[in-house]
Amino acid sequence: MTTAPTPVPTPAAADLGGGAGTSGTATPEARTSRATPRRKRGGSRAWLAALPLMLFFLIGFGLPTVAIAIGAFTTSTDSPGGGGTFTTANLTDSLQGAYWTALFGSVKLSLLTALIGTVVGLPLAQAVVTSRFRLFREAVLSGSGVLANFGGVPLAFMFVATLGNSGEVTKKLGLTKHGWNLYTFSGLSVVYLYFLVPLMILTITPALEGLRVQWREAAYNNGATVRQYWRHVALPVLLPSLLGGFVLLFGASFAAYATAEAMVGSSVPLISMQIGDALSGNVLVGQGNLALALGLDMIVVACLVMAIYLPLQRRSAKWLA
Repeated sequence: MTTAPTPVPTPAAADLGGGAGTSGTATPEARTSRATPRRKRGGSRAWLAALPLMLFFLIGFGLPTVAIAIGAFTTSTDSPGGGGTFTTANLTDSLQGAYWTALFGSVKLSLLTALIGTVVGLPLAQAVVTSRFRLFREAVLSGSGVLANFGGVPLAFMFVATLGNSGEVTKKLGLTKHGWNLYTFSGLSVVYLYFLVPLMILTITPALEGLRVQWREAAYNNGATVRQYWRHVALPVLLPSLLGGFVLLFGASFAAYATAEAMVGSSVPLISMQIGDALSGNVLVGQGNLALALGLDMIVVACLVMAIYLPLQRRSAKWLA
């Protein structure tokens, strides 16, 4: 005489209570209802974790921006009519005369150095990524991290001592006979490239590492040359990242102050030095609000550049993810 085996409750049935009429597997609605509260709690904790960064951003960037915007449209305390009244004269003056020349000079210098830094930094970063020597790779990336943050008066002193009119390299190679002058627009561009090219290497290296080997192999298997692979596959994917690096280099050059001030002074008109002169009263006293208007011009230029970069960066993330 045989007896029927006793059914063993499944773990899913035990989780659901194991009562009569209960299915042995959890329904999708049940799984969703149990997972949703966890997502909500995780999302709330994520916002709490990001709260200190948001506060830091609001205090470090938001409040100064608001103060600059308010000061740019108000009169100075030293004005004849008293301070604190609304005016557009500061913004109008910041776009005329020597201030407009300085703004145009800063934009031209930033565009030139950012373009050269991007063109030179890309092949150097590619050489680092494809290198078989790990020690060489780490040394270049570490050195780039140091040089990208090397600026100010020490950088100006180094170039004056080496490539200045009485610099060691200038005298030994006779560069002055060939028209070389460090204290010009071209000389300042060379100095800026000293820290912009390493910055580009650090910026574009992660994007180059995101290029998949399968893409290159598929291109070569279909008869593409190295030039065709870079033109039709690699560069279109890297274009948003390249533009992002260009924007970063543009911002670093556009905001640089100490190096240019220590090396060329007022011989090369730049907006950052005009702001410094207005705040310190080197030219005219009581131009603090005009300096704020010049700072607002810089913010507007930076926002316009970022407005071009952000949409392309989202497009690049889909390919490099």
